Amino acid sequence: MKRYYYSNNQFLKDINKLYNRVKNEDFDAIIGVSRGGLSLAQMIAYKLNIRDLFTINSISYDKNNSKIKPKIYNIPNLKDFNKILILDDIIDSGDTLYTINKILYKKYPKTNFKIATIFYKETSIINANYSLYKTNDWIEFFWENL
Repeated sequence: MKRYYYSNNQFLKDINKLYNRVKNEDFDAIIGVSRGGLSLAQMIAYKLNIRDLFTINSISYDKNNSKIKPKIYNIPNLKDFNKILILDDIIDSGDTLYTINKILYKKYPKTNFKIATIFYKETSIINANYSLYKTNDWIEFFWENL
């Protein structure tokens, strides 16, 4: 599998690209999937002027970058929100976002959730509503090597 280094400069450009795709949606809250989606969620929240920014924690890889069954915790109280944007860096297999989506819809069935990512893989079991790049590479994000 090829590796692709995703730089800070590219990230700053992509924030604007993703913002332009979601800016007319009238979201009332944002969820960043920890850890990869946190920087993206913060930046998009600033650009959309949304102060209701939440985090969901997930663990999908062990210390050796081996896939494990997603562990999801820290589900926020979202009962007062109608339309929420979930942000993550990549949809790889889709297991994590599929599990998060399932948990959120079960707990908040009347809420409209949309997913946005920078990267996605066609083989994923779930699709984002908004994504920038299709990839088959292993992405090395700049924030993983600070």
